[in-house]
Amino acid sequence: MKKIICSVMVIFFMTVSCSSDFTEVAPVGVLESTTFFNSESNTEEALIGLYDLVQFNNNAAFHSAFFIKVLPGDEANAGGGNATDQKQLQEIDDYANISISNPSLEAVWNKEYKTIALANTIIENVEAGNLSNKTFAIAEAKFMRAWCYFELTTMWGDVPLRLENPTTISAEAFAKPKSTRAEIYTQIKADLTDAIAGLPDKTAVKHNFRVSKGAAQALLGKVLVFEGKTLEAIPYLKAVIDNPAHGLESDVSKVWLKDSEFGKESLFEVGFITTKGYDWSNQTIGGRFESNIFIQLMGARGDGYFNLTGTGLRNGWGFNLPTAKILNAFDTAGDVNRKAATVMSEAELNAFGGSLTGTPWDYEGGIRTKYAARTSETSSGGVAALNYGTNLRLFRYAEVLLLAAEAYNKEGQDDKARIELNKIRNRAGLADVSSSLTGANLFNAIVNEKFLELAFEGQRFWDLVRWGRATAELSSKGYTSKNNLYPIPASEIAKNKALTSADQNPGY
Repeated sequence: MKKIICSVMVIFFMTVSCSSDFTEVAPVGVLESTTFFNSESNTEEALIGLYDLVQFNNNAAFHSAFFIKVLPGDEANAGGGNATDQKQLQEIDDYANISISNPSLEAVWNKEYKTIALANTIIENVEAGNLSNKTFAIAEAKFMRAWCYFELTTMWGDVPLRLENPTTISAEAFAKPKSTRAEIYTQIKADLTDAIAGLPDKTAVKHNFRVSKGAAQALLGKVLVFEGKTLEAIPYLKAVIDNPAHGLESDVSKVWLKDSEFGKESLFEVGFITTKGYDWSNQTIGGRFESNIFIQLMGARGDGYFNLTGTGLRNGWGFNLPTAKILNAFDTAGDVNRKAATVMSEAELNAFGGSLTGTPWDYEGGIRTKYAARTSETSSGGVAALNYGTNLRLFRYAEVLLLAAEAYNKEGQDDKARIELNKIRNRAGLADVSSSLTGANLFNAIVNEKFLELAFEGQRFWDLVRWGRATAELSSKGYTSKNNLYPIPASEIAKNKALTSADQNPGY
């Protein structure tokens, strides 16, 4: 089977998200928590449910985790129809007056914690049993919990660390103070250590969408780099690099297309299908959508703005437009092949036979081709705009090479840093960097390479923050240091009795 996408509604015996009232009545007909995890098949369904929640969190139209990680970076503008189209996204993009009730931020926060709640349920119940798949189940659930906490602490800093779900429905049971980022990192590393011990190699995973030992090693290496512990990170990153199950796709033009889905470059990937036949009468854009609505969201805007004749692209809703800065960066680097797979300038659009026919909001001279709305990636059944099957690559081997290059450089091992950096450059059709490139100059080359390779993948802004480069790169766009973190959702502070307004992130 090419993809497995489950809509498994596994037991949320206690959801610790703040998205609903404490008086919410439990659904009729749920299975007993005391017996559900006595079955290996039930445990398997619960694990698949984790992937369903990650898919939901990254594909919830205008409230996507993938999207809110991209928006504050300098490679993308919010786009859309005008300055008030999805105002909450325009706020994030412009660093301006981001509301503590921003619905996109609140939705992502809630779904991260819902995923954590299910992971907690699996870990607690499986640890108490004697299933033959016990070690694997706990490892997979701990990877997912670690993934969610890394996303939460990267975007929000200090957050509540929930490792057990409440056993009663009350405000008191829900109350949980914030833990420091250092404490969150300690838990993430503990979970990933267990995940590494219990997950199979990529060649032995049950289904191609599921995480492997290599994914856990790579994530632990990334966490350590973010923590500034680059010497500790190197062995984990090297283990992934040295494993022949992982590698770069040979053709950079296909990295983000169906041709390479769940391939050797993929460490963690969200799958989508084209076979649901959605149309405007049965679409569920705000809910669990099994095709990739994000692709339609990011397609070059129709409505008289872009004529895409000759490009193989379809019109979309015009969000996440490339900046002039990323277009120029590709040209400055002489990066022709990877540029074509990522962005298209207006001149290149005209050369295909298309044209700009209006003045789109946030337009700076180009459209995206990475995660673009392609005729070849949707179905003929239903409405094409609602049935894209393009997967989202959340974590790639290419990023591991760049993290390793950074770690080696920070540890004064520039010869090894250049080796990993050149792998990325060579795949893009670029020459090796000079063998004399060292120290800060080599680091700058790594920074630029990461800008090009991971454009529109939700890494750039968070890298600039941790490198201390956000002010230099973004202040002209309105960025200030308060934007290093998103505001804690007002609904969390209102419902979590262990938090007060003093716990809000600075500046909000």
